[in-house]
Amino acid sequence: MRGVTRVRSVLRNQALLTLMFGHFSNDLLAGFLTVFLPVARDRFDLSNGQAGLIALAYASASSLSQPFFGWAADRRFRGWLPPAVLIWGGLCTAAYGLAPSYAVLIGCAAAAGIASGAYHPLGASAASAVTDLGTRNTAMSLYTVGGTSGFALGPVVGVMALWGFGARGSVVFFPLALLAATAMVRQMPRVTARLTARAADAEAASYATPGRTVADGAATPWPVLARVVGVVMLRSWIFLSVLQFLPIWYDDLGYGGEFYGPLVSTVILAGAAGTLTGGYLADRIGGRTVLLVSLLGSLPFLILISAVPGPLVFVAGAAFGLTADSSLAVTLVAAQRLLPGRTGVASGIILGLGFVTGGIGVPVTGRIADAVGIPVALALLTPFGLAAAALALTIPAAVLSTKQDHRSGAPEGVDEANGASAIPRVALPSE
Repeated sequence: MRGVTRVRSVLRNQALLTLMFGHFSNDLLAGFLTVFLPVARDRFDLSNGQAGLIALAYASASSLSQPFFGWAADRRFRGWLPPAVLIWGGLCTAAYGLAPSYAVLIGCAAAAGIASGAYHPLGASAASAVTDLGTRNTAMSLYTVGGTSGFALGPVVGVMALWGFGARGSVVFFPLALLAATAMVRQMPRVTARLTARAADAEAASYATPGRTVADGAATPWPVLARVVGVVMLRSWIFLSVLQFLPIWYDDLGYGGEFYGPLVSTVILAGAAGTLTGGYLADRIGGRTVLLVSLLGSLPFLILISAVPGPLVFVAGAAFGLTADSSLAVTLVAAQRLLPGRTGVASGIILGLGFVTGGIGVPVTGRIADAVGIPVALALLTPFGLAAAALALTIPAAVLSTKQDHRSGAPEGVDEANGASAIPRVALPSE
């Protein structure tokens, strides 16, 4: 019953819902790129590796810019910026189908990636700040699901636009982004006011090494944070490779966009369900369990995707998305707890640098696919999942713990009134 009440309280948070809507709209633009790659490949006569470089341009620009925008969000949140970057992203996405050359298309993808990179840490930092400590995993999973749902709908909208207008159908995404930005403008003053009122709640928890506290800024556990980022990197390499190459593979097999567009959306929507479920379970049974089950449980379905082409891939893809994405909120909250008071930077690191290897990995997977075929290339991603699980085992349990104080419902050692730790009870090992 307490868990149901917790979810209801999160869903009544209007500030969080506004940020979720912005995340949905931002990632709707990103989702279009997955179904545009086969069009770009045919239009410019590209190899799989060259098509993967388009995804790399987007992912790298988005990833590398996010820590900077996270730092800016921690210094001062500007309510006009999230709607503005939605319009920017819409313009860049609309330009995909108008690009006269492969080089210009890569430039458009990179510019769209920067727009996405601007929104993610701004939104994640604000979403963390406007939610209560005891519901943070649940809240961040809901926020993440907002983006995942948009990413899932992007291929569906994109296929319809491309079917109706050809490559120039990309222009459909600009008015959609403009409408979303207009709707957000009306709500952003409320979000900004909530952020100001909850400034003292920015430090979610304090972790300490012997004689030093992270909250005091004396000992940020960078080696531990690096392990969290490493897990995200390996996980994103696998997931993004599946998303980018499923449409190309099924296009090669003779299936049309009406098949692989919904297929990509199925994987992403299942991932959204997994993110929501994983965040809820992490608040109840702990983040470590959810993280390991997610990393290891997704691998059999990855192999099934590559081994059984045809309609059954919808089932395998849904199961893969459900398990692979169930740990998204766990890693995001872990980074925010390791960097209390710097949630924008933490969000930028996880949502940015954490995904950059995923972007780099896509063209690497593409080069392998050019040599041995896409199904074999996807199956060869399995060792990366095993490596991610092994790395997760080295992350201290305290970082992934969501154990609650039985009196207040706040994480152990955290004063629920002000979001800070009066007496640190959770220690990190000395590095």
